[in-house]
Amino acid sequence: MRRLRSRFSIATQVLLMQCVLVVLLTASGSTAAVLQAHATERDGARRQVLATAEALAVAPSTVAALRAPDPSAVLEPLTTELEHQAGVDFVVVMTPTGVRYTHPNPALIGGTFAGHIAPAAAGRPFTETYSGSLGPSVRSVVPIRDPGDGGRIVGLVSVGITEHRISSLFGRQLPLVVGISAAALAVAVLGAYAVGRRVRRQTMGLGPVALAELYEHHDAVMHAMREGLLLLDPAGRLILANDEAVRLLDLPAQRTGRTPDELGVDGSLGAVLAGGADVADGIHLTEHRVLTVNQSTARRDGRDLGTVVTLRDRTEIQALTDELASVQGFAEALRASNHEAANRLHTVVTLIELDRPGDAVRFATGELAAQQELVDRIMGAVEEPVLAALVLGKAAQARERGIELTVGALTAVRDLPLPVTDAVTLVGNLIDNAVEAVAAGEGPAARTVTVDLSDDADGLSVRVADTGPGIPEAVREEVFVRGYTTKGEAGRGLGLALVAQIVKRNRGTVAVSGAEGGGAVVDVRIPRRAEP
Repeated sequence: MRRLRSRFSIATQVLLMQCVLVVLLTASGSTAAVLQAHATERDGARRQVLATAEALAVAPSTVAALRAPDPSAVLEPLTTELEHQAGVDFVVVMTPTGVRYTHPNPALIGGTFAGHIAPAAAGRPFTETYSGSLGPSVRSVVPIRDPGDGGRIVGLVSVGITEHRISSLFGRQLPLVVGISAAALAVAVLGAYAVGRRVRRQTMGLGPVALAELYEHHDAVMHAMREGLLLLDPAGRLILANDEAVRLLDLPAQRTGRTPDELGVDGSLGAVLAGGADVADGIHLTEHRVLTVNQSTARRDGRDLGTVVTLRDRTEIQALTDELASVQGFAEALRASNHEAANRLHTVVTLIELDRPGDAVRFATGELAAQQELVDRIMGAVEEPVLAALVLGKAAQARERGIELTVGALTAVRDLPLPVTDAVTLVGNLIDNAVEAVAAGEGPAARTVTVDLSDDADGLSVRVADTGPGIPEAVREEVFVRGYTTKGEAGRGLGLALVAQIVKRNRGTVAVSGAEGGGAVVDVRIPRRAEP
């Protein structure tokens, strides 16, 4: 039976169950209606015979006929006419002891009434079902009182309708009851068919086993995916989010039916999700992560079903990319240093060959002293070797591009209030952005970048100033939004957005201002977290 059920779609099963249920309900209702109609006819017959018998019992002509020498001769025509007018099968007038004066069958006149008469003889009318001389019938027996004799019972009258007549009356109503039942059944079946068609469209004709397997596979895939998956309806409300999406976006437990803004997804990612436009491999930042986002509109049969969003966590990849960029920068710095060292060595050798050893010594020691001074200042002030190496590497890269990177005299970093990886990303992106701005500048102006790092009891301060073209005041807030760039190149505009992410994550502040002689100044403040 189970295998047979699995062969039918849910719509077919619903239709069959509804049809069976409708047939059972209609059959039950029809049976109840038939029984009710039969009972109604019987009750009508009981009321009819009782009313007829009482009317005949109180009629003056009946009492007068009982006083006549031959009551049968007077009463027989009256009862025969009454039987036809009242639609009853017999009207029997009898003595108080039950001897008949009238009967539809003249041969039975003078005989004893077949039925109970004791209650009526005692003065109480009653109705019963009894099998008499004409067969089973519903009959009433009523006493006849003589008003002129103090109400003495002078006779009895019985009026009855046979069961055959009651059945014939019910038979005339039966086609109407059956017709109504058949019409109700037809309407119910049509309704069940309409519901079945709707269910078939909604379930795409799948059976319960197929739907169960589809759900199980869907649930397994949703939990196993290493990418975050979001399904949004056409109004932008969340329909579904898998485990990875919940983790990546820190979604609350009560999330279904809410918009991205209500879920706390803001910034550029929130704008993309709310907009619903197609996106391919877009990079967006949340408070803690860097995400690759793909978004596309889902359609079926020309209907807009909403949007499908996939999320990939590239936070670690971005960190590795930053580290790789730093390593590449170090390699390029080493290559440049090697090239410069070779040039200086050739210069020293040439001066010696020209018999000018004093000039050679002054040239060599002067270059070494300048570089060593920068190294000593940074390594003496910045205790974190990775951060110190970063600044030295950036200085070498800037020097190779003809830009002077100077470190402020107040530089002193003893204890970082944020992870060293965040500090490297923060300082590295600020310096890179400043170097790019200076390199893009035109004219004979000084090409310098100044870095100030200071550490105190309240936290870490980072200031990076450049002599580039500067940042207009109207867009100083936008530079920290992912994708903003003045270079017009795809894929740019991520560095300062990462800076803003780190600052926000560490509950710091960042501000942009203009330098006195032109250029831009970026100030970052990272507070220390209170000890628990």
